Amino acid sequence: MTVAIEMGSTTAGAPAMLDLEELLATRLLVQGNSGSGKSHLLRRLLEQSSPWVQQAIIDPEGDFVTLAESFGHLVIDAQAQTEQSLQLAGERARMHRVSTVLNLEGLDAENQLRRAAAFLGGLFEVDRDHWYPMLVVVDEAQLFAPAAAGEISDEARKLSLGAMTNLMCRGRKRGLAGIIATQRLAKLAKNVAAEASNFLMGRTFLDIDMARAADLLGMERRQAEAFRDLERGHFIALGPAMSRRPLSLRIGVTQTQPRNVIQRLTPLPRAGLEDARAVILAAPPPESSRPQRRPPAAPAPDLLSQLMAAAPQLGAAPRTDLFEALPSREALAEQRARLDRILGAILADPEAGFRAIGVLYQDFLVRCRIEGLGSNIPELPAFRRMLTRARAGVSAEMADEEIWQDVSTRASALPEDMQGIFMMIARAAKDGAPCPGDPAIARAYGTRSLGRARRVLAYIEEQGLIVCQTDGAGRRIVTLVELAWVTAPGDTLADDAVSA
Repeated sequence: MTVAIEMGSTTAGAPAMLDLEELLATRLLVQGNSGSGKSHLLRRLLEQSSPWVQQAIIDPEGDFVTLAESFGHLVIDAQAQTEQSLQLAGERARMHRVSTVLNLEGLDAENQLRRAAAFLGGLFEVDRDHWYPMLVVVDEAQLFAPAAAGEISDEARKLSLGAMTNLMCRGRKRGLAGIIATQRLAKLAKNVAAEASNFLMGRTFLDIDMARAADLLGMERRQAEAFRDLERGHFIALGPAMSRRPLSLRIGVTQTQPRNVIQRLTPLPRAGLEDARAVILAAPPPESSRPQRRPPAAPAPDLLSQLMAAAPQLGAAPRTDLFEALPSREALAEQRARLDRILGAILADPEAGFRAIGVLYQDFLVRCRIEGLGSNIPELPAFRRMLTRARAGVSAEMADEEIWQDVSTRASALPEDMQGIFMMIARAAKDGAPCPGDPAIARAYGTRSLGRARRVLAYIEEQGLIVCQTDGAGRRIVTLVELAWVTAPGDTLADDAVSA
């Protein structure tokens, strides 16, 4: 049975219908400048389709939270959640088939991208048994899939862009139908926009956006001027879910309204100029009656600096290098051993694999100061490499060996977050230990998704670095190409990894 929903009416007065099942297979791109009625169109689509299909809305401004009362959507306040909890929320929402609104209001741009990426990752990574059809609506998509780098960090941009690319390029096989809306086509990543087969184009004024919209609709450039003349709520539709030829339509009314409704113009109050001056320029209240701001927290005491400053008073010579009295080789060996102990203590925490690198580095700095390492604390890039090695169970002493330098060189062909997994498998294979299970690989990769762990292994195999096999009992065996190292059979559900 074909399910069609009514989006509004055509210019001829006929109902403008949208084939929901076709939309699930072909995705949708909505474009329109601010005030064109883009959010109204999304609301109409969500309201009309809610009885038929599960929905998830990425809502940067909190406009769609009002769907909860009338249509039963679960509103998730991203500001109160961590990235890990949002990934789990995405997985559980698909498992239990609950429509959700991810409210990103109140977060800065960096955290909006990170939390949206985590939630989309949960929707995408859920096990195959839960690949139910789902509409995933992303408002202001140019924020989450920017065409060029902006003021946000490269890491956050890559996370968000990767999640949006997965949604639009690979989501269909997982039941995810991406619906993305943007004010500026020119600011939206082309590989994300290009995956849509259905288009609803609203009012646009900039030449570059009009030209791109005309190209997507198969119109001639001289016809692009028509986008300037569209009224609010009027769109030109094209795509297998709506019309095989460009069709002008007007979006119908909605049952709910956004929270941030634009107020109508109201006359200004008739107050005299002197009265206004007396109110606006009144003397400030006494300091005692003002709300007191909380003073900034004092920085943590630098115990090492205090001890060094007190050393002359205690009759001891000040020392800036705690190892200077030792021969250089002994000092280096001692420092590496202490750093290995610190890394081991950090990774002993079961949650360490799921914490951001910045959080782990702060913990590392504190522990180094407690150990009295002084100026010998590694910088963040070096800490990343050390953490990768430690997660693989390779000690600093082992890393100096020629064979492990060769393994590290081979691992460098992989993305940085996968290098530790390759080294972990290499360590198990060299020792003849069982292949690490999916939980151990997932934790080393910084995810709770076993499906993602398996896909990481598949990716490394595609790069020609390993070969994965199973024995008669279904246990995994991994062979390292060229090195000819082979792991012992390992249970894929085992949660232990090789330790240094």
